[in-house]
Amino acid sequence: MKPYVAVIMAGGAGTRFWPMSTQERPKQFLALTSERSLLQMSFDRLVGLVGVERILVLTSEAYVDLVAEQLPELPSENIVGEPCRRDTAAAVCLAGLLVQHRFGDVPMAILTADHVITPISKFHLALNEALESVGSGVLYTLGIKPNFPATQFGYLEVGEELGHSEIPHFQLKSFKEKPDQQTAEAFLLDGSYYWNSGMFAWKTQDILDQFHEHLPQHIEILKPVVSNLGSPDFSAAFAQLEAISVDYAILEKAPNIRAVIPDVDWDDVGSWLALGKYLDTDEGNNHLRGRILCQESVGNTVFAEDLEEEIVLLGVEDLVVVRTPGRTLVARKDNLDLIKKSVLLLNADSE
Repeated sequence: MKPYVAVIMAGGAGTRFWPMSTQERPKQFLALTSERSLLQMSFDRLVGLVGVERILVLTSEAYVDLVAEQLPELPSENIVGEPCRRDTAAAVCLAGLLVQHRFGDVPMAILTADHVITPISKFHLALNEALESVGSGVLYTLGIKPNFPATQFGYLEVGEELGHSEIPHFQLKSFKEKPDQQTAEAFLLDGSYYWNSGMFAWKTQDILDQFHEHLPQHIEILKPVVSNLGSPDFSAAFAQLEAISVDYAILEKAPNIRAVIPDVDWDDVGSWLALGKYLDTDEGNNHLRGRILCQESVGNTVFAEDLEEEIVLLGVEDLVVVRTPGRTLVARKDNLDLIKKSVLLLNADSE
């Protein structure tokens, strides 16, 4: 094991996977693509590289017990609960200060809790190369080669190739916001744009230096309380932080960022439709989980949380049907964007 530290960001509370995903148990805690939850799969990808003791999970204060339940091997002090939402700059600053406090000025990685990445060996190769290459002010990000003109991701524009041992390294030219369809198609044709995976590597002091330069208030507020996580002083300090993304506040201004492009299959599992390739498929191109009977029905996605629950579809097409205890979703595939609004209405009715 090399002296790296890996920090998993696990604080999201999205609604795209309602009715399974709720405020009490959001996407990263769900077993959507295998018997392990997305958080557990993220942990599994890292433990062989850095070891259990050097994995930290940053999450919402409300999910600390849930993380401990899903990752019982993780030391309790390695699960850090944020008392309120203050966007990614707050989480990254806290992670940098915490890693420096506990481990010193070491290479550290910031990683996601809710993506699917295979094979692990090629992911390890890329992350290890990035971690070995950081230092002297150099920050690294992991880009993903796009295979369609996605509008739901930010992009990385790369410049000069810097040479490589087993995978290419590039100088990063710029971060690009989520594009419209026409711009995404142009990015794909250009060949020098990669999806922004939200995964990064750097030396602890180097990222803190960037905060000192561009967002010094975060350092000033958090540094005095980093040894008192969970205390009222920590909660009060964290609440004072400006809510701003780390891309906008820090990374777009950093002078020397490089990118590695791992040769992996990467999936942010962004919607019920994205689950299709992980489910059983019948002759009608229905994607199914559970005891599902489809008669004269085509192109449907049906997901039963209880594998023994029986669901029958008769003469329907292009539906998404999701069954969980106490909640059911039935939607046309082209109306899934209404889920967020529907959840807001349901929550308002329950208040």
